[in-house]
Amino acid sequence: MIYTDVLVIGSGISGLSYALKIAQRQPDARITIITKSDEEESNTKYAQGGVAVVTDFTKDSFEKHIADTLRAGDGVCKLEAVEVVVKEGPERIREIAEWGANFDKNGDSNYDLGREGGHTENRVVHYKDITGAEIERALLQAVKDKENITLLNHHYVIDLITEHHIPGESFDKYHLNCYGAYVLDMEHERIIKMSAKITLMATGGCGHVYKNTTNPTIATGDGIGLAHRAKAKVSGMQYIQFHPTAFYSPIAGQLPLISEAVRGFGAKLRTASGEPFMHKYDDREELASRDIVARAIDSEMKLRGDDYVCLDCRHLDQKKFLEHFPNIYKQCQDAGLDMFKDLIPVVPASHYLCGGIDVDLFGQSTIKNMFAVGECSNTGLHGANRLASNSLLEALVFGHRAALKTVERLSEDNFNYTQLHKIPEWNQEGMKVNEEMVLLNYLRKELQTLMSDLVGIVRSNARLKLAKQKEEEIYRSVKEIYNFSVLSPQLSELRNLASIAYLIITQSIEQEENRGTFYNKDLDEKK
Repeated sequence: MIYTDVLVIGSGISGLSYALKIAQRQPDARITIITKSDEEESNTKYAQGGVAVVTDFTKDSFEKHIADTLRAGDGVCKLEAVEVVVKEGPERIREIAEWGANFDKNGDSNYDLGREGGHTENRVVHYKDITGAEIERALLQAVKDKENITLLNHHYVIDLITEHHIPGESFDKYHLNCYGAYVLDMEHERIIKMSAKITLMATGGCGHVYKNTTNPTIATGDGIGLAHRAKAKVSGMQYIQFHPTAFYSPIAGQLPLISEAVRGFGAKLRTASGEPFMHKYDDREELASRDIVARAIDSEMKLRGDDYVCLDCRHLDQKKFLEHFPNIYKQCQDAGLDMFKDLIPVVPASHYLCGGIDVDLFGQSTIKNMFAVGECSNTGLHGANRLASNSLLEALVFGHRAALKTVERLSEDNFNYTQLHKIPEWNQEGMKVNEEMVLLNYLRKELQTLMSDLVGIVRSNARLKLAKQKEEEIYRSVKEIYNFSVLSPQLSELRNLASIAYLIITQSIEQEENRGTFYNKDLDEKK
């Protein structure tokens, strides 16, 4: 058993910034960060574009950023959440720069501001085309300097601990408390009880519920799956943002991202045969919001029977391009393509979840003492479609707010210690080691295929009905394996992916109108 005051699940920008804030304000608090992979492996690391934040008040304003966010969210955003994130953003950027994160600047020492689709002004603070990796580096260094923070790699959460784990306890399943988590220590192959006063979910997204995604392999929706099974409220799961331009590969899995900032820099989309097409779909052409661009690409691919479209960078200023996007240029070069001579094959891929665990303006979920921040949460900021580069800003602002509320709760010290001491150790007596890993791999591929084919960019009533039937079959198979198996990361990930698929499908079926990233062709035909 491990006892900690604060348990942080995830080591991206959300979890690290949250932990740092608590460590600074309450140096006697014990904070434990766990991550199922290496500490630097997170969605944050792969964020290329940057952080959308108002810093140039001569041209930009909070009002413009708020309006752009609401427009992208297509009427589903929570205005209060949008205002909080936009207005508190500049102070959070100042803090992260003080922690050591570098951002590109002009000769006059002002930030070199980029622009991405959906933005009416240049407001994206960045560090070349590896902004996320630079932020992750700075935060990890700052965390290591704090003596009251412990960071554990290769620890995988099996279940959140609530009243339903306590023997003989009567409870209301919709008014629960969180007391920590059961965690698989992968190195020592044991499940340990981690008791905590406060637990933070900072587990990132769920991109690997689809065949093709820009997300790292760790993005299997673990936090949302755990929260759903613990009866936390989860919403907005039908709003999956597909990034329009992932580098095409015929092999399923993580696809390298070609940042939207490349189109902001002037790159043009063309069909595989070299013809422009975005003018047919939106007056903003390549700078339309992601949902519009992704559907346009999907439409062109289906109309022509092509596996991809192309990004044309041949006309761009080579010197300036290489200053801004050296790593994107190199990844294309490594694949045998020269961005200044060749058309670059791209395809939409699952990129960002706009919904997640429902939280209030301080990141508190519907389970008491369980907070959620970052992509696994639904703050209301993104609505039906995330405005580019708003996610890192959301993580910083809500990480800060959740930390303030956590410090307040720790100071009040109004926790049910009796319940904490009643929590039993995890029991795997009678369980068998699963020697049929091929079954888990098969079921995972089946799940990813049905989601990609039936619950993708464009959906229909018939596809969703079939998807529900297929998901239920997979869920039953996973549950049967779970009931007799010693738990492994592979089985737990599959269990979480099945929960994610269920939530996306059921909330898609319940959706009554097309909004943002959600598009059901039957709803348009009904009008």
